[in-house]
Amino acid sequence: MKDEAPLLSPQLILGAYASGIFPMAESRDDPEIFWVDPRRRGILPLDGFHISRSLARRIRRGGYDVTLNADFDAVVSACADRSETWISGEIAGIYGTLHDLGHAHSLEIWQEGQLAGGVYGVALGAAFFGESMFSRRTDGSKLALAHLTHHLRTCGFTLFDTQFLTPHLATLGATEISRAQYRALLHEALEMPVSITDVPFDPSPQPVLQRRTQTS
Repeated sequence: MKDEAPLLSPQLILGAYASGIFPMAESRDDPEIFWVDPRRRGILPLDGFHISRSLARRIRRGGYDVTLNADFDAVVSACADRSETWISGEIAGIYGTLHDLGHAHSLEIWQEGQLAGGVYGVALGAAFFGESMFSRRTDGSKLALAHLTHHLRTCGFTLFDTQFLTPHLATLGATEISRAQYRALLHEALEMPVSITDVPFDPSPQPVLQRRTQTS
């Protein structure tokens, strides 16, 4: 499904997510926005995030800091900083507005005071819609997802929407479901009154590793 969208607004974006669709642009400089409704939807089960032995060793080694909503604009900018991107200027701007309104969130990985990785998305009810992630250092995005999935589960989230399934996400436990299955999970999640700020964010690695031990 691909249709030209009207002028974006926070209300329009949130309504789209609640209906199971999301906006994209063809490229960084493309002024047109289109809606996407995948026939097969990628999700990352919050109780099935896979922390490999190598990633667990990286988490134990430390040497990085984790923050929530510390620099949303920088994360979006880093996600768009690649040769091909669907994050146009209009999309970056509207998600910045959603962040200011408390609907869009970012998680940052820092090394030596510099952004090493991160992820951002939108939260509605118990659903988190992952938009994009990036790595500037080895395992930057994996660390971001490990800490984010742990925090979302702690807060009571039930659905992590990755939009599409990529080989990278598949190694972390992501899977594909049908559009009908996705919308059923989305309907249930939207009925749950949870928030990403319901539980104080804990940046320490121990709870993330403990979750791996419990699910191994």
